[in-house]
Amino acid sequence: MTSLAVTHLQLSHFRSHKRAVLDVDARPVAIHGPNGAGKTNLIEAISYLSPGRGLRRAQTGDVARKPEALGWKISAELSNTGRVTELVTGAEGTASRTVTIDGKAATQTALASVVRVLWLIPAMDRLWIEGAEGRRRFLDRATLSFVPDHAEASLRYERAMRERNRLLKDMVRDAHWYGALEQQMAEAGAVVQANRAVCVAALIAAQDGAATAFPIAELALTDTGEIMADGAEALLAAFQDGRGRDMAAGRTLSGPHRSDLEAVYAVKGVPARDCSTGEQKALLISLILANARALARDTGQPPILLLDEVAAHLDADRRAALYDEICALGAQAWMTGTEPGLFDALGARGQYLRVTDSAGASTVTPEPSHAD
Repeated sequence: MTSLAVTHLQLSHFRSHKRAVLDVDARPVAIHGPNGAGKTNLIEAISYLSPGRGLRRAQTGDVARKPEALGWKISAELSNTGRVTELVTGAEGTASRTVTIDGKAATQTALASVVRVLWLIPAMDRLWIEGAEGRRRFLDRATLSFVPDHAEASLRYERAMRERNRLLKDMVRDAHWYGALEQQMAEAGAVVQANRAVCVAALIAAQDGAATAFPIAELALTDTGEIMADGAEALLAAFQDGRGRDMAAGRTLSGPHRSDLEAVYAVKGVPARDCSTGEQKALLISLILANARALARDTGQPPILLLDEVAAHLDADRRAALYDEICALGAQAWMTGTEPGLFDALGARGQYLRVTDSAGASTVTPEPSHAD
């Protein structure tokens, strides 16, 4: 199995980090320090090595360090079985962020073909009990790891839908205005839903017979009106037939943007939304690990994992099991926690960073690996 790891990371005016330069290897990285020191900011920077708005879904201008507001920059070297790729991303002021790959300008979506990054953060703990939008984002992030072109299809669908929604709100009734937009939505939407189905199937397969300490989740992709299974033609017909209803609502009421991901705690037969807080967290961890196993199996390479405060909600045995599974995968996982003792079970298999804060500026200090 090949390895994928960030081996060099440099931050300039990103969040609380005025400047940070890190050199690490492919082992898991345990980051500890007090609340507010800048631990999450560090792994958020790594999340910007993938398409999108990072693990906090922040606006571009909001991640620049205050009060300087000079813009921000992230530079990284990505090692892929000995081959090094240089990634640089950043923005000035409120401008859109730019990306370069090995010195050449690139789109954000191009990052998906270079590095696969998955994350789990405390804000996702309510994934199963809040609205479907968060579950779609979770699913699309997982789907992107399997199908790098998924982001392009999603963007095409969303752009066309925004234009259609504008027509609906303006009460435009001429069918000619809708034709091309609905065709674009149908074609892109069918791709989006097919990609999601591939992802769900891969997650299910990766849990089958897996040696894991975390609960297995039965998964199902749901949609409105069962129109997705038949592809673009069924979608196009649904958009055409639904214009009157959509016009009354002022928005498109059917399509991939209404899909949902359902999960059931398999052993207990209990829907995830009805599980305890601890069980819901364990199900999330299980799906992240399943995603990583599926990628390792299908591509020969696990993704980079970003796990924010994940150990704090696990007992000692579950923490040890998590570290064992990460190391067995060969994944570089960046994990945060307030206390270094949370990572004792990782031992010499990991590398350690301490983050401290002084007058609003974060400092990152490497520490010796812990003894087993």
